[in-house]
Amino acid sequence: MDFRYLGNSGLQISEITYGNWLTHGSQVENDVATACVHAALDAGITTFDTADVYANGRAEEVLGAALAGQRRESLEIFTKVYWPTGPEPMGKNDTGLSRKHIMESIDASLRRLGTDYVDLYQAHRYDLFTPLEETMGAFADIVRAGKALYIGVSEWSPEQIRAGHALARQLGISLISSQPQYSMLWRVIEPEVVPTCRDLGISQIVWSPMAQGVLSGKYRPGQPPPAGSRATDEKGGAAMIKHFLSDDTLTKVAGLHPIAEELGLSMAQLAIAWVLQNDNVAAALVGASRPEQVAENVKAAGVAIPADAMTRIDEVLGDAVNADGKQVARSTPAKRLL
Repeated sequence: MDFRYLGNSGLQISEITYGNWLTHGSQVENDVATACVHAALDAGITTFDTADVYANGRAEEVLGAALAGQRRESLEIFTKVYWPTGPEPMGKNDTGLSRKHIMESIDASLRRLGTDYVDLYQAHRYDLFTPLEETMGAFADIVRAGKALYIGVSEWSPEQIRAGHALARQLGISLISSQPQYSMLWRVIEPEVVPTCRDLGISQIVWSPMAQGVLSGKYRPGQPPPAGSRATDEKGGAAMIKHFLSDDTLTKVAGLHPIAEELGLSMAQLAIAWVLQNDNVAAALVGASRPEQVAENVKAAGVAIPADAMTRIDEVLGDAVNADGKQVARSTPAKRLL
């Protein structure tokens, strides 16, 4: 495993980071999820990413139980806050980035994770309905209380990142990371988010480097999605993967097979290695529903893709790539969720 510094901080994280978004607490049994976490540890992964909203807290519980007994100082544990969480019926303040929701959520996350602190606490989206000063003030108090060491954001626009970073500096805390979707097919952060973050000393921790599994090559043009795959699971991400499943896109993805073979990589390894070529990316988030998937994915660590292969990838994918920077702002929810 290779390690990279997160932003301009002194914190090093494993460049392959284990995430449990759609699996733990929902899609796979707890014993399998635990086996996947242990496979990640065996492979040298030290960084684990989750969120309170994943399976409404159960993902944090499963991750905390799986990491129990490990030396805490040897791990980097990340979680997030924003989306609605809590028992039904949820209250009006069980969402967003208000001081109330943030302060209550960090305590609940720590309890579920079985730890006294998280290394990185991230705003899972930007909250248009709470003053940014209120949000950053709450984060600052959490850092000063020792409940989080650093602060990050997820799917914030360049303007939102700049404003949050400026307030963080005024408050004496470190906003060091951005967690966006990024892959060979989804490059919307390249025009503005990445340059902004480079300027501010912020790194990317990217999710879906395999474009919801499309870049693994498992989906074929003209054929139905494989049984049990994400594209067939209405509760596990089918809606998010849909826009990658046109026959044109799948045909172009299939054209990556020869490049992967020449480099001695699987399609999934090529996809993960590709995002890690970007020097502003500190880590690629990977999940797993089977331990052997972890062992395969980590082989992308430390891989250097030659420049000519990077050019060929661009040529093969062509207009299947979305690099529209305007897409970033659309990640900000336009209305309150409760």
